[in-house]
Amino acid sequence: AVKCDIASFTDATDTVQAAVKAFGSLQILVNNAGMNWDGVSWKMTEEQWDRVIDVNLKGYFNFIRHTAPIFKEQKYGKIINITSINGLRGKFGQTNYSAAKAGVSALTATWGKELARHGIRVGAVAPGFANTDMVKTIPDPVLEKIKDMIPLHRLAEPNEIAHTVRYIFENDYFTTRTIAIG
Repeated sequence: AVKCDIASFTDATDTVQAAVKAFGSLQILVNNAGMNWDGVSWKMTEEQWDRVIDVNLKGYFNFIRHTAPIFKEQKYGKIINITSINGLRGKFGQTNYSAAKAGVSALTATWGKELARHGIRVGAVAPGFANTDMVKTIPDPVLEKIKDMIPLHRLAEPNEIAHTVRYIFENDYFTTRTIAIG
């Protein structure tokens, strides 16, 4: 494991180089970073906006930017971005988070088109609320209301999201798309 700040272009470079050194090559990149710092748009601070955008969008760019040349050289690679259903539909109080995650879907479509001719596939998964540490901070009454809005009336489990990631990885014809689940 290599600890880094994904919002740092330099840290991303160092992390990718460390992975290549440790494994000899790269075959797949799964971007799975996320943070929230909620606030309604008219009260959101510049710091709240910048930090969420830096982690949730710029961080993905940083890692794709550093892995794409490696994948191009070997004429193979898979990039899978974990985004959010809130990037597709928006969420009250999450202007920064929703904008960043929507940007990840746009980045997925764009990089998928740019890199396909080099044998590189780019896809994304946009889960709804999942049983993760980020959701555990939501008060129980609010979480129950959220579950009531989900067709299955429960949170997704991380392994269910992993199944969708695996589908994208195993499908050599899948590229440029975001699969919404939940």
